Amino acid sequence: QLQLVESGGGLVQPGGSLRLSCAASGFTSDYYSMTWFRQAPGKEREGVACISSSGGGTYYADSVKGRFTISRDNAKNTVYLQMDSLKPEDTAVYYCAARITTVQNMCYMYYEHDYWGQGTQVTVSS
Repeated sequence: QLQLVESGGGLVQPGGSLRLSCAASGFTSDYYSMTWFRQAPGKEREGVACISSSGGGTYYADSVKGRFTISRDNAKNTVYLQMDSLKPEDTAVYYCAARITTVQNMCYMYYEHDYWGQGTQVTVSS
């Protein structure tokens, strides 16, 4: 059974940094695009960043471009989200999700995803 487990959330002051991790296990496909989503209280879930199966393709929402960096280590089956210059409006539960694909160099933030993690809370507050 495929599992995604997020970690690394917490409380940070505005302007600070956090790195989220998403560890994957149980995959039977060689190719999967990964996306970080977030959902703040009272708001719809939104895509934050995605990365292709190879790691060569990435895409960011405008709200985080230049502040967040997504990466992956396929040897460790782990995807990361480095979040810098955090703002209070970044406060949300962050989820990682996987989409099985046959394409190595594209990611699919706005497509349906096959598997989801349980989420990790990020709170940006002074």
